[in-house]
Amino acid sequence: MKTAMLMRAPRELRATNRHSSAFILPPWSVDMRIADDAMPIGADLRGQLRHNEPMARHVSWRAGGVVDRAYMPADLADLQEFLRGLPAAEPVHFVGLGSNLLVRDGGLRGTVIFTHWALKQFRVETRGGEIYAEAGVASPKVARFAALHDLAGAEFLAGIPGTVGGALAMNAGCYGGETWNIVARVRTIDRRGQLQERTPAHYQIDYRTVVLKAEGERRNEEWFVAANFLLPRGSGDESRRKIKELLERRIATQPLNQPNAGSVFRNPKGDYAARLIETCGLKGHAIGGAVISPKHANFIVNRDGARAADIEALIELARRAVKEKFGIELECEVKIIGEATGERGKA
Repeated sequence: MKTAMLMRAPRELRATNRHSSAFILPPWSVDMRIADDAMPIGADLRGQLRHNEPMARHVSWRAGGVVDRAYMPADLADLQEFLRGLPAAEPVHFVGLGSNLLVRDGGLRGTVIFTHWALKQFRVETRGGEIYAEAGVASPKVARFAALHDLAGAEFLAGIPGTVGGALAMNAGCYGGETWNIVARVRTIDRRGQLQERTPAHYQIDYRTVVLKAEGERRNEEWFVAANFLLPRGSGDESRRKIKELLERRIATQPLNQPNAGSVFRNPKGDYAARLIETCGLKGHAIGGAVISPKHANFIVNRDGARAADIEALIELARRAVKEKFGIELECEVKIIGEATGERGKA
């Protein structure tokens, strides 16, 4: 028998008497350690492998197809061992809380590795002003932990619904803060399971964009497993006040009571994607079970059993309308992966 474990809302959110979905986290999550179809995969590995895992369970839109294989590592050492055993051509996707991800209905080939089951350690370093956080730690936890230790500058992370790994991968930010502005160094892992420490100088960093610079003739495939955030001393009370104000602002302006993936499009320079979409008259427009939110036009919500195809169709509709009316090409902030229905099984 499977057991569902309810996720406890953060303290700041409970104080507002709002549902935990205001953090755009899935409202429940199956405990993979006791799921009846979990499969141990060998004496040397301590994590668990699932086949044909529905990704709708693991993304905040709660829509989409299945992945061929899903692995939940026991810890970082177990993740290293797992990666070493994968075929070189195996597609690999690292997923945290799925708050910025759409998996098409035809599903996803390859292996998804869920970081938030194992990579969840965080601490204050012995050197002053640094917080170490692994990739599976929810970003709001880092904000609250920094405030608890009178470190300032991480308050904006309370408004980012995903994990540290996702925030690093896309330079996530909100309300004037960006992740890489506070990064001292990161730890990465490659397909061979090898760990490496890097600094911001190793990356090309821009608005919602982080790209590892080529080393010689090649660029390695790497994923973030941890970061050290460098923060100045501050007032914990002041940081908690800022976090509370930020959460109240999000609740007032965003449709956090319905499944969504946050802002769908990046803001074009000097303008706002929400303003452009709203001016095109698309607020409240629905396709299937998906709707462009009447509350915030840069959010698409799963109102009633939406398929991934419904959501993607609204994304394309908004992009096309803005292009025709303003000549501006909106860029997706969410990541869309996988195959459309009917593609799976083709050579």
